[in-house]
Amino acid sequence: MPDRQWSDAEGVGHHVRPYAITGGRTRHSEHSFALITLVVTRSPDGFGGESVEPEAAAILDICRDRAVAIAEIAAELDLPVSVVKVLCGDLLNSELILVQAPPKESDAPSVELIERVMDGIRRL
Repeated sequence: MPDRQWSDAEGVGHHVRPYAITGGRTRHSEHSFALITLVVTRSPDGFGGESVEPEAAAILDICRDRAVAIAEIAAELDLPVSVVKVLCGDLLNSELILVQAPPKESDAPSVELIERVMDGIRRL
């Protein structure tokens, strides 16, 4: 079988194993993201002059004009969520993205407060 020149046009990039994209990491050492964590590119040009991997560049491109959830990024790039989380952690460390985490359960108002607000609204 003759040597064959691979090109991205043949879809080879899609067949790269997730551990190759993340350097073998399955989670980020510093950051953890929920599926609904919102990501937006920090700079309009996306890269801020830094060199990034193709998958990270794709994330920056997707998040350039609007905040996008981690799950949506994974779906759009057809990558496992765990890979997107690792890449977003790297991008956050490089200060190329901003993230907004969903509120924690402990930040939710108490049931008592909600009931008092509802009672006040009913009295109006």
